[in-house]
Parts: sequence; C-alpha cells; structure tokens
Amino acid sequence: VEEVRNNYNMGFITNNERYNQIIDIWTRINNRLTTFVMTQLSSDNQGFNSVYMMLDSGARGSKEQIRQLCGMRGLMAKPQKSGSGGDIIENPILSNFKEGLSVLEYFISTHGARKGLADTALKTADAGYLTRRLHDVAQDMIVNSEDCGTLRGMYTTALKDQEDIVEPLFDRILGRTSLHDVYNPLDNTLLVGAGEDINEEVAKLIEESPLEGIEIRSVLTCENKRGVCSLCYGRNLASGKRVQRGEAVGVIAAQSIGEPGTQLTLRTFHVGGTASNIAAESNIVAKFDGVIEFENIRTVDTQTEDGTVQVVLGRSGEFKIVEPGTGRIIVTNNIPYGAFLFVKEGDKLSKGDKICSWDPYNAVILSEFAGKAQFDAIIEGVTFREESDEQTGHREKVIIDTRDKTKNPSVQIVDKKGEFIKGYNIPVGAHVSVDEGEAIQTGQIIAKIPRATGKTRDITGGLPRVTELFEARNPSN
Repeated sequence: VEEVRNNYNMGFITNNERYNQIIDIWTRINNRLTTFVMTQLSSDNQGFNSVYMMLDSGARGSKEQIRQLCGMRGLMAKPQKSGSGGDIIENPILSNFKEGLSVLEYFISTHGARKGLADTALKTADAGYLTRRLHDVAQDMIVNSEDCGTLRGMYTTALKDQEDIVEPLFDRILGRTSLHDVYNPLDNTLLVGAGEDINEEVAKLIEESPLEGIEIRSVLTCENKRGVCSLCYGRNLASGKRVQRGEAVGVIAAQSIGEPGTQLTLRTFHVGGTASNIAAESNIVAKFDGVIEFENIRTVDTQTEDGTVQVVLGRSGEFKIVEPGTGRIIVTNNIPYGAFLFVKEGDKLSKGDKICSWDPYNAVILSEFAGKAQFDAIIEGVTFREESDEQTGHREKVIIDTRDKTKNPSVQIVDKKGEFIKGYNIPVGAHVSVDEGEAIQTGQIIAKIPRATGKTRDITGGLPRVTELFEARNPSN
C-alpha cells in the first residue's frame, strides 16, 4: 500500500487508479487471511472445533462472519446519500471482534449496521410488489398442448466461469426434452432419442461422454400460440413426471422468483456493511498441460522494459489448449484487447505457465502502426481539459464531453511524409497518453480509460432494473 501511495505521490498513477489498487490489495489480503483462518480452524482438534462444525454444517454463520471474528473486519462501505452508490473507505478495519475494535473503528462499523436495519425496513415492500408484478406478467403461461412441433431449441453447455464449473451439464439438462437424437461420438451409441425425456441415467451418460453440450427443447423456443407445450417445459418438479396439460407453469415460476425476494432484501445487514470486492484478475495461466492454438488473433510486437513482447489487438481473439495426441480441446478462453502474450502458437504448455496478462485497472487504446501522432479536434477547454494533480503536479489530458457535436476528438497516426495511416477515436473520460508530434511505435498506448471499480452492490440493487422491464420504461442508469 505504501508503494502504491508513493507511486501516486510521484505522479505515475492517477487518484482513481491509486484508490482501485489500494482496495485491490486489501481485498487480496483479506481473502488470504480468510483461507488461512479456515485452514487453521478446520485442522484444529481433528475438525471437531465447535465454531468450525457450526459453520461447516451450515447451521449458522458464514465464512465472512468467521473472518470478522478471528481475521480482520476488513473494508467498510461509506455511508452514502441515497442514489450515489456505496464507495468503499480505503482504510480497512484491522482488528477483529475478538481483539475488540478501537473507538474510531467502532464508529466506522456503526454506519454499516444502521444502514442494514434501515434498509431492511424499506426493502420488504419492494419485494412484495415485485412478486405481484411477476404474477401479472406470467399468469397466462399455461401448458395447453402435448407438443408444439417446433424444430428449434437451445444449445446447452455447462455454465463455466473461466475454468470453474458453476453448474454442470447434468443439472442443466435433467428433466428436459432432447431436440435431436444424441449419439456418443466415441462409439456412436444412441444416448437419447429426439423428443424423449432426459432422466437421471441419460443425463449422467451425456455428462460422461465427450459432448460439450446438447440441444434441448426450451419454453423460450416453444411455438405454441398461447402458453407452452409440455415437451418444451419438461419435468414437473413437484411430481417428477412430465408436466400435465392445464398446469399453471407461469404462476409457479412467478412464485419461485418472488419467494426468495423477501429474503434477498434482508441480505444487506448480515455482513454489517463490510464491503467485499473481487480482486481484479489480470492474467491467464494454463490450468492443464497441452499444446496452445490461437484463433483469429492479431498481434504486433512492442518494446517494454522486459524487451519485445506481443500485444493482442483483436477483441475476438481466443486460445485453445489441446491434447497433443488426440487433438481434443481441453479448454478455450478469450484473450482481452491489449493483453501481452507470453507464448507462441503451437507451444507445449505445462500447468501453471502464464499465457497472457493485462492491466486490470485501465482499458487501453493501442496503436497498430508506427508513425507520428497527430491530434484532431483535441482542443483545450473544448474537448479536453488538463488535469494536474495537486499533490504531484503531474499533468495529463482528459477528454471531456463537448457541446459541439461536430468535433470528434481522435489521434491520427501519420507516416514520415505526413500521409494518414489510421485514426483512433478517443472516448469521453479517457486520458490521452501521447503528445502531438510524438514518434509512436507499434503497440504503444495512445489512451487509457480508467475502469470504475470499488462500488458495493447488494442483490436488491437489481430490483429497480427488473421492475423497469415490467413497466416498459428505460432504466435511468
């Protein structure tokens, strides 16, 4: 944290970046502390530690609460006026409940606790209203035929977040109806015929076969004039059999969404205002051994402190790691724009090798060509303002919103003869990192757009968005 503050005071990074990085550091420390506390607790007394048993059985308490008891209280949300969103106070509370808090720390904590109590009272009304509107929208969804005869379906795969499987394929296709005949690609045995229910056995077979996903019938693609058909809906979870005609599935769905709504609103005060922020990811490491292959990727070489590296310029680039013998794809992943690549096409990777990394705090605009920078419609006081840091005196150009819509600020790259090669439009709020007439290499950063992070969001923040869907008006934010 000291280092980040020094960087800021010397003018290497902006205030916003400093804030994000500090919060990032504390979040990381907090997560490390949590895992450490959990391992300590779980190994204590052969796992028969009373607090750990209470947590592990799910009777009471959460990891967060244990962390506040014996780790550190962590980052707190700022008390805010309604509508401004909760920022995070960047000095965390270092003590925990067992050690006891100092007067100041206790004072900061009370914000969160009071906010929780006030929110609870206000938000229960919202949730009840949400349920009513859900019913209003979904009440005429009724099963009124056996089969609508549609040829469309949804291709369903396991839900993944990078590599971690959030919901396996088994859970997503269980109780649905298959759209086509599904064969096992290894020995061409029929796993399930078209229009047959996928029961537990079939779903397990499909899960164990090398299929990534299958097409299933879904109510989203059902072609009934009114309501839905029972093949598209699949299993009625109350009876475990296929849904009968006349079942009011819309009302079931509305109740299922509305019911937890009353509990979601109470979520806010359990944590007592501690802000948990996900530490920003900034690189991709190989999770498996294999050979790497790239797909529609454009790179240029650029010079950094570490020598020459390749920078990715496409936004749709991805890489695959394949098994060397069979050519089976183990994992695919997207590579973000502006990432540095550390491997070449066809390299053999071992687990834990770094594939690429990028700046987690800024989105960047890079130059694809070498040449000279020329500014177009970048006018002081009209399309940009000079921001200088009071503490550091470091100046930079920040693009502002202009009333004159004919002026579109851009940086153009020209060659030695002054002929135009390519122009880059600079969006509002970006920091221009080059000067007029400066010589530019390929892959050099032309502008940085700071990514806004560090707001606390609870689940009810999404409620107004959802309700705006029902009332068919544009969301305000």
